Amino acid sequence: MSGKLYVVGTPIGNLGDITYRAVETLKNADFICAEDTRVTIKLLNRFEIKKPLLSCHEHSAPFVFDEIISRIENGENCAVVSDAGMPCISDPGEDLVKKCYEKGIKAEVIPGASAVVSAVAISGLPASRFAFEGFLSVTKKQRCTHLEQVKNDTRTLVFYEAPHKLIKTLEDMLSVFGDRKISLCRELTKIHEEVIRTTLSGALEYYKLKTPRGEYVLVIEGYAPSGENCFTFEEALIRADELIKSGLKPADACREIAKITGYKKSELYKSIIRKN
Repeated sequence: MSGKLYVVGTPIGNLGDITYRAVETLKNADFICAEDTRVTIKLLNRFEIKKPLLSCHEHSAPFVFDEIISRIENGENCAVVSDAGMPCISDPGEDLVKKCYEKGIKAEVIPGASAVVSAVAISGLPASRFAFEGFLSVTKKQRCTHLEQVKNDTRTLVFYEAPHKLIKTLEDMLSVFGDRKISLCRELTKIHEEVIRTTLSGALEYYKLKTPRGEYVLVIEGYAPSGENCFTFEEALIRADELIKSGLKPADACREIAKITGYKKSELYKSIIRKN
């Protein structure tokens, strides 16, 4: 009798976010496929789970997938995990699930934390319709082609980005999209979690003063047919306050937000000082 493939969501930073069902599934699996076994072993050790680990990533040879399929067909249950979050989303587990279906092997999902959904939920941008675009190419031409393809999408857009690529990505986004609202969600669920709500130009100015650190989820407002991206004075104050909490001096924060929103720096500064 054939076994089953379990697609198991893991924490995106805080190990306390793992579900009871995920722990039980990992304990009961015959073996576990991991994107990086060095990362997964830390999770297993935390919950005293001792199971054989098999490395399964984007550079795995075809015979690795064949071995996994063969073991499941022979009755073993396999749990597939990513380094963080849901497997198969910008992750090689996608190919494994596809191959299982092609072989008639059942797959079952064990839901868990998701950086995409978490970032959209906390972004302050429209969440009823959004498009996940994953990682952009490291090549400028391919990156800009990707951005051109989605620039007229009216849905909220979500991207993953690494810190060392962030500034170049923001520059290209500003060039292709124009100056839109953005929420930069950094290190979600971890000690240094931070959400900065600003605009693409404001984000560029901010990160020219502060070195990007940690992994980012970029949540960007969709295309507005009218071409208008208006801020109320209250929204401008909120964004100035967020920059201050992130380490900028009040005067510097108000100067950056004034550039973005059109409100006077002096008016923003007086309101910030009065509020605090």
